[in-house]
Amino acid sequence: ITSERGVVLTPDGTTVALAPLLLGIESGLKARAEGTPAVGLFPLTLGRILGLSFFRLQNVQPCHRLGPNGCWDNMEHPKVFRLARAATLATDALINGGMDGVILGSRLSNLSASEQPPALSEILKGYYVFSQHEGRSLNVLRHPVSPKRRELSRASLQPLELHKEVMETLALEGLNVFVHKYWDCPQVISRCQWGAQPFRGTPIPLSLPLPFLYIHHTENPSEPCLTFEKCASDMRAIQRYHQDERGWSDIGYSFVIGSEGHIFEGRGWEIQGRHTKGHNSIGYGVSVIGNYNSTLPSVEAMDLIRHRFYQCAVDGGGLMANFTLHGHRQVVATDCPGDAFFEEIKTWEHFRD
Repeated sequence: ITSERGVVLTPDGTTVALAPLLLGIESGLKARAEGTPAVGLFPLTLGRILGLSFFRLQNVQPCHRLGPNGCWDNMEHPKVFRLARAATLATDALINGGMDGVILGSRLSNLSASEQPPALSEILKGYYVFSQHEGRSLNVLRHPVSPKRRELSRASLQPLELHKEVMETLALEGLNVFVHKYWDCPQVISRCQWGAQPFRGTPIPLSLPLPFLYIHHTENPSEPCLTFEKCASDMRAIQRYHQDERGWSDIGYSFVIGSEGHIFEGRGWEIQGRHTKGHNSIGYGVSVIGNYNSTLPSVEAMDLIRHRFYQCAVDGGGLMANFTLHGHRQVVATDCPGDAFFEEIKTWEHFRD
């Protein structure tokens, strides 16, 4: 395990490298001042480190040539960030910083000559510190926010025809791995990032790919979480309840969805959960924080499952391509995932009676 320097923990729970972030902002401001397009943002912030990482690790499996992520020593007062395995030249923090640099640099380069660029502190605060007052959706916020970095960077970079632009520095295979891991897949907040307690006992491995996906709501906590801090606190409360009150080895769900734009790792991709009695070995259990008997989850939470989790799970070998989607109540005597939410998932792809 190796520590990583030059990174910071942002308010949304993401670890970001400062160098590519500031390089992107600088490039955007320079382009605006000179009245030129912000060309070269991708090569400046991401292209070079991605290319070098792939070419220097020819004997390593493609999926291991990017990343890894890691954990902070303390989420409230972080000082040391340790990687989950040996660093590549393109760690998750560097890629996060590169994507953020592209997004913020592009935004600044498009300011009109009459608009005064904000101070750096205001740029960063507006991007990383946001609120959803009065239940506003992340999708209607006029300025870019960090939980949407993957969608925003994809929108910024896809028109550049990356296959042509970076072919000299990034092998096609590397580009495909990058697209799957950092664009197709949503960001998953790891167990250590939300403060999980250790698994009690011996985990049971899953045999992948799985044929089922089971949808839940937490019911308690009954309210959606709108910030990383609140979602992480809810995750710890759910785990305490499952371990201490129900006597389970760990939090029961495979993954949990917050309404602030992130997926939280429960038992994860490879460990059998305890979410759907009698069916835990054949499906993932995905729960949305909140009670959805009379109201629906946020648009962000539902989109994370329907449009991001599906594709990531199938492409990554977790779910069969023809998997079946069920609400918890279809296989167990329960109201879960709530009347309103269950009526909604009936309209989703892969749902079966």
